[in-house]
Amino acid sequence: MTSRFRVAATTPLLHSAVFDVERRVIVGADPPFERDVVVHAGAVAVVAVDELDRVGVIRQYRAPFDRVTYEIPAGTLDHPGETALAAAKRELLEEMGCRASRWRRLGRFMVSPGWTDQVMTIYEARALVIGPRHPEGPEEEQSRVAWLTTDEVARLLAGSQPVDATLALGVLQVSRGRAH
Repeated sequence: MTSRFRVAATTPLLHSAVFDVERRVIVGADPPFERDVVVHAGAVAVVAVDELDRVGVIRQYRAPFDRVTYEIPAGTLDHPGETALAAAKRELLEEMGCRASRWRRLGRFMVSPGWTDQVMTIYEARALVIGPRHPEGPEEEQSRVAWLTTDEVARLLAGSQPVDATLALGVLQVSRGRAH
């Protein structure tokens, strides 16, 4: 199927340190229509797996939900010229204090294609060396590292609270890789 839709015009609505918002005029339908889109540079996330096969997570406050969440290390591609793998290594060191000698790309995923062009690249990191963390910002400075078994992650996923999608997707991809 080929789409007859295309972006004919854009109007900037907001510029922030993390993302922009623009209004797009779409033609190919009668009448043309508008969509507001969050424009994002992209991001990375890391499933760090230790020698006991536990997954490293960050317990961190998140203002949109006004609560502490469990997440895998992640961050925005906000350093010019930085590759996704280099950003993943930087985020793992910053948030968890870990360096890894084995890396595997698990995939690239659209975060929410109905309203943002953000693409997340998720990596698996193994053969970890744990050192000091280098948190940035008030939330990261107050965050804590936890190491969860796959059963503990499964209980989080089955719980009543919403769970970070990158955690769920990353752990799923890692467990699928073990099955092959």
